[in-house]
Amino acid sequence: MNALYRTVGISKQGFHQQLNSYLLAQDEQFQLVVVISQIRKEHPQLSAREMYFMIQPECMGRDKFEAFCFKNGFKIERKRSFYRTTNSLGVTRFENLVMGRELKGLNQVWVSDITFYRIEDRFYFLTFIMDLYSRRIVGYSASQNLLTEHTTLPALEMAISHRPIKPSLILHSDGGGQYYSKQFLNLTREHKIINSMAENVFENPNAERLNGTLKNDYLIHYNPRNFIALERDLRRAVTNYNQRPHSWHKRLSPVMFEEQCWNMDNSQKTKNHHGRQLAVLRIDHIPDIITAKKIRLKTVNPIQA
Repeated sequence: MNALYRTVGISKQGFHQQLNSYLLAQDEQFQLVVVISQIRKEHPQLSAREMYFMIQPECMGRDKFEAFCFKNGFKIERKRSFYRTTNSLGVTRFENLVMGRELKGLNQVWVSDITFYRIEDRFYFLTFIMDLYSRRIVGYSASQNLLTEHTTLPALEMAISHRPIKPSLILHSDGGGQYYSKQFLNLTREHKIINSMAENVFENPNAERLNGTLKNDYLIHYNPRNFIALERDLRRAVTNYNQRPHSWHKRLSPVMFEEQCWNMDNSQKTKNHHGRQLAVLRIDHIPDIITAKKIRLKTVNPIQA
């Protein structure tokens, strides 16, 4: 390899610096496809140039961004779906391990997604990780760009620092580059977390719905005017979401439901102190994004959290 480096006129260190820069750019470029799709859904006739000034991506300039949009099918005259997954950037994909799985307790499946939040003419990015069984947000981040170290990595580090991790824990996400970057996969491997990915938006509906709830029920009303305020209001929104009643666990908040789960696990009883049986979630097909009407519930024995 040293002979090869000399032949092309570059040092080993210089080669790896260029490679790392390339990989970081690839991560951000792939996630841009998702963000551009979301923007185009809300603004069907918004040009690539106008989107550039809204997103202000750090990985490319205006002309390169326009070329990137055209390459990935975002010319205005070409109608595209809300969510588009492409392997043109060498995407690493993981099997969807959530479909058909029966959840009986906490920390069996976490779901995650990245969404954008607009303040005036600037876009920021929010990452959430939610325990699918309790619906509690266990990790989150706000960032000014789409790099892994500012999005999925701090959100996962937060979740890991506050939750007991089982070797069989599944982290389910979309196909964004931040979920298969080297840094992120090193962290999931270190904690024996199993990666799972959705093929399309319909296979990650709970994370998608969470994005809308946090933005529309909380952040829009808090009205942050800059990034510092967004970080502050995001903490407030997550705290309030985790403490509000949820229909999935019979109007208990996610925090209260988890306390009930831990009590049940400790007491090894089949019913909690309210006399209710705990439920199991079985995901045997794709739920509807808005209503999730097809998710079936049934009672089971004590939760093994």
